[in-house]
Amino acid sequence: MVGKIRLAQIEDAEQISAIYSRYVLETPVSFESVPPSSVEMAARIAQILEMYPWLVYEIDGVIAGYAYASQHRARHHYQWSVDVTVYIQDQFQRQGIGRALYSPLLAILPLQGYVSAYAGITLPNAASVGLHESMGFKPVGVYENVGHKLGRWHNVGWWQRPLAAPMGAPQNPLELSAVQDLAEWKAALAV
Repeated sequence: MVGKIRLAQIEDAEQISAIYSRYVLETPVSFESVPPSSVEMAARIAQILEMYPWLVYEIDGVIAGYAYASQHRARHHYQWSVDVTVYIQDQFQRQGIGRALYSPLLAILPLQGYVSAYAGITLPNAASVGLHESMGFKPVGVYENVGHKLGRWHNVGWWQRPLAAPMGAPQNPLELSAVQDLAEWKAALAV
């Protein structure tokens, strides 16, 4: 199975929405209760891409999975940290696509000036924990009974991965468009 990794486009919203819908409706992985429409997903993609990478893994025109970064917290002084997430279509799970998406995502983020990446994982989820830890994430804490979905309370564990060494007086992170012409961007997506 050979696929390609590329930046998401608005036209991908329908396929991305279809992947995400199962997670919303059938699992506690997402705490949303109503799957976003493809129109809403298109708006989310557009908003994320202003500042953060959103990558898709495409096989013969089919999106097998996607990963993106987003704002960690809204307050100004959190701006060097991001949250990351990855979602894979059922039939493509356990084939290395999550790792294939995270590798370039985690390579692009420090180009923009981000220092730390965080991932929240609804527990238990051995596959997600294994993926994140294999990518260098370390557990930093658990929010106990933080959400109720599908008839029960759930804990969410948090994992952190350093992206770059913290600097004394960092510059504001760069917009995504500012790094797309760099050789490092092209190398990251060639993974």
